[in-house]
Amino acid sequence: MSMEEQYSVLMSVYYKEKAEYLEQSMESIWNQSCPTDNFVLVCDGKLTKELERVILQQKQKYKDRLTVVSLKENIGLGKALNQGMEYCKHNLIARMDSDDISKPQRMEKQLQAMKKHNVVIVGSAVEEFSGTTEQIMAVRKMPETSEEIRKFAAKRNPFNHPSIMYRKNVVEAVGGYLDCPFFEDYYLWGRILKAGYDGYNIHESLLYMRAGEDMYQRRGGFHYAKLAVAFRWKLHKMGLSSLQDFIISAGGQVLVCLIPNKLRTGFYRKFLRK
Repeated sequence: MSMEEQYSVLMSVYYKEKAEYLEQSMESIWNQSCPTDNFVLVCDGKLTKELERVILQQKQKYKDRLTVVSLKENIGLGKALNQGMEYCKHNLIARMDSDDISKPQRMEKQLQAMKKHNVVIVGSAVEEFSGTTEQIMAVRKMPETSEEIRKFAAKRNPFNHPSIMYRKNVVEAVGGYLDCPFFEDYYLWGRILKAGYDGYNIHESLLYMRAGEDMYQRRGGFHYAKLAVAFRWKLHKMGLSSLQDFIISAGGQVLVCLIPNKLRTGFYRKFLRK
């Protein structure tokens, strides 16, 4: 690969993750048709012995291609990713969550899209699954072009964070991941778009995203609703959404947060997925 085609992979893991999920996720990166030479894994605080065993095996197997960054305390995903970014030696960085599975041609297709569309962020559609990748529950597609992404961002997150590839220099220029509980990624995309940069979403699914009712459970309750409204007001104040956009999106989010989890799960799958 040329220097422009080389990329780093950035992942964070913490103690609640399952060891078998981490191993599957990491192996899906090593098995890419266009492999990386710089996989940065941030251990966000103390891990279980099972997770540590998987990481040790991966380090023995892939040696200098894997960089392990161990943090003494759990500091949260956004801050952990900022720390890990310092160890990414390429300007192109592919994000990966520690329980998802990338399809073999994910990186190759995202590199091609980066070059073809001359953008700073490339995401893709993802398939949400439970158990095995044969058990697909929903497909989450995002708007494709930069114009569609900007319009969509006024009301909803325009990218699937685990599927993202971005340019490190741009992310750093807008401040990286900032403190914004549950919405660090959305806030980052908003600042990048507000700064005038373009993005693109590949409509093909390039990643299996592990999902279940517990994922939707985390998006419920008064505390989450309060944080969601505060974040959407922040989007409005920075000029990314109109007052009408704020009222519609914040009102809808509060309603969805406060309904029972089964109804919330059904709502997401029926109306917010394709």
